[in-house]
Amino acid sequence: MPAMDNFIVSARKYRPATFQTVVGQQHITNTLKNAIKNNQLAQAFLFCGPRGVGKTTCARILAKTINCENLSPQAEACGVCHSCQSFQNGNSFNIHELDAASNNSVDDIRSLIEQVRIPPQAGKYKIYIIDEVHMLSQAAFNAFLKTLEEPPNYAIFILATTEKHKILPTILSRCQIFDFNRIKVEDMAGHLADIAGKESVSFDSDGLHLIAQKADGGLRDALSMFDQIVSFSNKNVTYRSVIDNLNILDYDYYFRLTDSLLAEEVAEALVIFDEILSHGFDGNHFITGLASHFRNLLVGKDPVTLKLLEVSEGIRQRYQQQSQETSTSFLISALNIANQCDLNYRTSKNQRLQVELALIKLCHIQSALNLSQMPVNGSSSPEGLLKKKTDAVTAGAHSSKQTPATQPVTYQEPAKPAPAVAEPQPVPVQKEEPPVTAKEPASSPAEKPKVSMPKPGLMTGTSLIPNLNDLSASYSKKEEEKVDYVSGDSRQDFNAETMLKLWNQYAQKIKQDGKINIFTLMTANAPTLLPDYQIELIIENKIQENQLSNEKIDLLNFLRVELQNFSVDIVTKQIELTNKKRLYTSAEKYQHMVEKNPSLEEFRRRFNLDLDY
Repeated sequence: MPAMDNFIVSARKYRPATFQTVVGQQHITNTLKNAIKNNQLAQAFLFCGPRGVGKTTCARILAKTINCENLSPQAEACGVCHSCQSFQNGNSFNIHELDAASNNSVDDIRSLIEQVRIPPQAGKYKIYIIDEVHMLSQAAFNAFLKTLEEPPNYAIFILATTEKHKILPTILSRCQIFDFNRIKVEDMAGHLADIAGKESVSFDSDGLHLIAQKADGGLRDALSMFDQIVSFSNKNVTYRSVIDNLNILDYDYYFRLTDSLLAEEVAEALVIFDEILSHGFDGNHFITGLASHFRNLLVGKDPVTLKLLEVSEGIRQRYQQQSQETSTSFLISALNIANQCDLNYRTSKNQRLQVELALIKLCHIQSALNLSQMPVNGSSSPEGLLKKKTDAVTAGAHSSKQTPATQPVTYQEPAKPAPAVAEPQPVPVQKEEPPVTAKEPASSPAEKPKVSMPKPGLMTGTSLIPNLNDLSASYSKKEEEKVDYVSGDSRQDFNAETMLKLWNQYAQKIKQDGKINIFTLMTANAPTLLPDYQIELIIENKIQENQLSNEKIDLLNFLRVELQNFSVDIVTKQIELTNKKRLYTSAEKYQHMVEKNPSLEEFRRRFNLDLDY
């Protein structure tokens, strides 16, 4: 058998050795190179950012470049001088690395401080790299403060951490802070492609993009996954091999599922979800991925935002194509449903049912949107019309409890005048009316639809929802009859006497209906007419305000119709009654008794009695 060479993982084998080869951190490498060129090096640096983005790598490159004997014009280390060679071989006396995770005590920092006092024997600087510096104890930080603030001119400290918030502010104020970014998917995929070329590994761009996305900004994680898939696929990194090895939910599932949702195929959507569960994926992972898919479709609808998709070109084209087949309303509604399912998933006792219900809702979004866009009489949708009518039914049932079951009911919106009928005087809005008998104008008898009144069994029968066509015709006729009245003078002036007369009339009406509490509230204090047609009523407490609010809509409807003024409003004013009696406490009662009979206090002390407070 041929001799097997020791395998070196890609994260170590292809670790950057110069600033030029660092991936995705140009803002930091350029700053460091300019500082070296201009000889403006700080005494302490702090490199912070997520794991695997190049903090320790940049610290080593900076340490090697500072002591390089033959710097290039681009401020890069030559790699061939004695200092560079000793660093690469790991026997440099001027560069010291300390792992603060395992050397976090005060003694470790004191030992480091003792080394700092010794000047370099060769080279200009002694560089101390302290990794995971946030792991130092509080006492170690305090011991390190003075040396970090005033180190010798030949000492440079480079601190690296993933959790900057755990470092003392006194340490932060003594360092130049460099924040490392998460590496972009495109940069990471390009770097993986370069390594694959050097290692003679065949690949496709979709597979490399998927590895980069899974790494979540960390190049070290991406290289570890790359090595794993190279071994799994025998040096043939494809999209399918990445999906199978990393157990990633395929984009194709979401594209197929979205097609089923748009076609309203509930069964197909549930089958796809079952297939996903059978492959070992979690339902919460699926629903969050589906929400991300809808987000990508929404982003892909505009060519300007299409570049925000961190996917390969082939997947990007699929997103753009499917986004043109979906409406913005569908995507926004779908995102809300998916987000709500994600919030409720962990607390649900039947988690699979939670996701399946969300999928069923998603399948019916298209029907709901189509129904909402279907015009009725050129103005209203069936849903809005139905809602108005059912609200009117509910309001009428609430305010007219003594209505005979066989008497027809006229549906009417609140806060609008009633249509003109045979009597010259208007009636309250929720009051029941006889069927409309007003004659139609002779000029256009065929233009108005025939009024179809609800059947007597509407309120007591088997259904509370009237026929939609009958409601539409009735609603249209009422709107036409109201036009002249509403568009006319809807702010008729009135005086306080007229208002008070109608106020008492309504109070008598609710007294007959058995609402004694409201009757007492309305008649205890006379209302006052304020400017801008506001009626002020005096109340004594919050309970009375709540009682009035329950009756306010019906009362306003009555006053506005009778006064022919739709600007009428009712406001309340709460006052405290000064002559109201209050309950006395036990102590106050006892003091009053002592004032009348002082011997009572002597009696209490002698028998060691106490008051019941």
